[in-house]
Amino acid sequence: MTAAQEPASASGTAGERPVGLRALRKQRTRDALLRVALELFTTQGYERTTVDEIAGTVEVSQRTFFRYFASKEEVAFDVVRMVEGTFLEGLRKRPAGEGPFLAMRQAVLSSWDHVGEAMESVVPVALHMRTYQMIESTPALLAVHLRRSAELEDHIAELIAAREGLDVDADPRPRAAVAAFTGVLRMTGRLWGQGQDASIDAIRELTERYLDRLGPALAEDWREPPSGGGGCRASR
Repeated sequence: MTAAQEPASASGTAGERPVGLRALRKQRTRDALLRVALELFTTQGYERTTVDEIAGTVEVSQRTFFRYFASKEEVAFDVVRMVEGTFLEGLRKRPAGEGPFLAMRQAVLSSWDHVGEAMESVVPVALHMRTYQMIESTPALLAVHLRRSAELEDHIAELIAAREGLDVDADPRPRAAVAAFTGVLRMTGRLWGQGQDASIDAIRELTERYLDRLGPALAEDWREPPSGGGGCRASR
């Protein structure tokens, strides 16, 4: 056995402990860069904030910043990407017997149930709310947000089509259903960002309430009062 292979102690091998500590330091540095960047973006503006300023506040080099993030834009959408990823993973795991709207509804509500803790470990939910407002009010970021939303819709439509055994390019229903669904999500996200309650519970309740009115909103006759809830719950 060589010196490099010899165990350092009974608590772990020589290779395991340094790797674990190194990974922890890297994660802490990444989280610090993310928090500082979002704080600066939301207090002084995205365009006015430089990579050098972000790195300097965390007391690392610009080179270190680029080890973790390719650009300021990537930082701005990092938490948004995490939320979207949680939703997509939840949608993939929904039971095959659920209809499209029910599967998407349950996946998005479940994602808000699970993403809160993960988000709070990196940035406060209130900071995420301010970041959402900042994206909506920054033309360069809003353009990126709309492009990313279109790409996300395509991805969701492909997942829904696969669940239903349909050709997404031949059958318009998956894209039409996803467009209606994601339109509600964008609207509730905007309302949440304009509100006073920055909690996960607030956006979850708002999302559920509006999704459950999507079905009645698509009905031909609005003179009939909507039944209590469940507008998106019909499976097929």
